[in-house]
Amino acid sequence: MGEILFLAHRLPFPPDRGDRIRSHHLLKALAKLAPVHVGCFAEGDPAGQAALADVAATHCIVPRGKPLALAGIEAVLIGKPVSLTAFHSRKLARWVRDTIAARNISAIVVFSGQMGQYVPAEFNGRVVVDLCDVDSAKFASYADAGERAWLNAREARLLASEEERLGHRADATLLISDAEAALYRSGLTAPDAVDIQVIGNGIDAAFFNPAGAVPHPIIACLPGPHFTFTGQMDYRPNEQAALWVIEALMPKLRANYPTAMFHIVGRNPTGKLMAHHGTPGVQVWGEVADVRPFLAAADLVLAPLLIARGVQNKVLEAMAMAKAVVVTPDAATGIAAQDGAHWLISPPDPEAMCARMAPLLADPDARAQMGMAGRQFVLDHHGWEAMLSPLAALVGIGGEGARHAA
Repeated sequence: MGEILFLAHRLPFPPDRGDRIRSHHLLKALAKLAPVHVGCFAEGDPAGQAALADVAATHCIVPRGKPLALAGIEAVLIGKPVSLTAFHSRKLARWVRDTIAARNISAIVVFSGQMGQYVPAEFNGRVVVDLCDVDSAKFASYADAGERAWLNAREARLLASEEERLGHRADATLLISDAEAALYRSGLTAPDAVDIQVIGNGIDAAFFNPAGAVPHPIIACLPGPHFTFTGQMDYRPNEQAALWVIEALMPKLRANYPTAMFHIVGRNPTGKLMAHHGTPGVQVWGEVADVRPFLAAADLVLAPLLIARGVQNKVLEAMAMAKAVVVTPDAATGIAAQDGAHWLISPPDPEAMCARMAPLLADPDARAQMGMAGRQFVLDHHGWEAMLSPLAALVGIGGEGARHAA
């Protein structure tokens, strides 16, 4: 039986942020099929490294230490995207070649486009590339918004070329939603030559279960209403969304609900966010051990993303926790829930969003009903096992394989 090489731009443990949640479940599903050898980058994460050793047959973890400025200089000098030079490592490239030479690797699974550079040209086994979403489009949207326009436009152009190269190199290219697949296909010069497949994100609904969570005691003691936003808070789209709530939405809300509170929950809040911490109606919690008490304490969970790619795990988690969720159209991408039944969709306009939320804020029973409908939608459509069931055929390994320690 063949073995699998799995390459990820970030250590897949712990599953505590969007990309790492997906790579974590992808790796665990692959490990049920055959021994898996994992090459990845990490920023510390000693507990995660120990957890990886329990799943992987062998592994190579490269510390992520290259400064972004150095990666940028490298990229300009050699004409490559910064996304690739930031994740280039001679050590990892050598380990990949040594592993392919020493083990019976029949398939390489690449998680995120940055890692496609490690697939040797001469490798003749199956190659599956999980792009998740179209990263080049994200940089293009930054450029269109005037954010470091030249650099982001360059990154978008070069990364789109790499995404197309990977599509032609791979036996299958995975996207996280039909919308992302259509966007990717629309940018290809030869779309018929690329096998594009959709594997959506799942959710651990047993963990994100309202029955197992108690509202955070501090929040529960405050009058509210309480609005919660979760995520990696140094990620630009999350920072941008949270700032929009603070600066545009909260003044409107507090005009009608003077004790309303907005809770920002997630690691590495930026200086711009921390500058608002403790101002009327705003609490920045930073990294927390468990996000569920903060979701359980919320009257509404907000995901007003202005730029979004793929499927938002934060939205699925909140829905699984039976919370009524308010999303912008961008944040709704890739989740086929029904507006007004499973969640609320509102444009990023303060007046419009306040108007849509008002009936829910006035009616706890309506909030609870929407929350339970959202949870049932997640249970019916976003289980990880069902989502990842095509993997065996994609990697060409059909049966259960035993994991072997190195």
